[in-house]
Amino acid sequence: MIETYRDWHEKLPYTLMAYRTTIRISTKATPYSLMYGMEAVLPAKVEIPSLRILMEFQIEDAEWIRERYEQLSLIDEKRLNPVCHGQCYQQRMTRAYNKKVKPRLFEVGENVLKRILPMQEEAKGKFAPNW
Repeated sequence: MIETYRDWHEKLPYTLMAYRTTIRISTKATPYSLMYGMEAVLPAKVEIPSLRILMEFQIEDAEWIRERYEQLSLIDEKRLNPVCHGQCYQQRMTRAYNKKVKPRLFEVGENVLKRILPMQEEAKGKFAPNW
């Protein structure tokens, strides 16, 4: 198969599946698990029987419905955990950024760059100077 820029739409479902089933650093969870409350069963796992797939095929409908209802009732608790991880991640990123930033104190008489106001009519658009 020749890969060109024209066949990107054929690879899109695989790319989206990979994106949705990859664990995010900020939440320590996959977007799929946050949305549906369980981990995704990849197509390769369906073809190769795993314990999880075999267990789902062997349970009765009533029992499957009961287990699914229990999973759905716990989904709010599962979603709160990544929110906490996300807030901790933001705090860590803020601390790391603030360590690198040095405050600038200007005194009277120092040379500073002054922004040119857009009142000039000679240069417009992307040709106008920013400073």
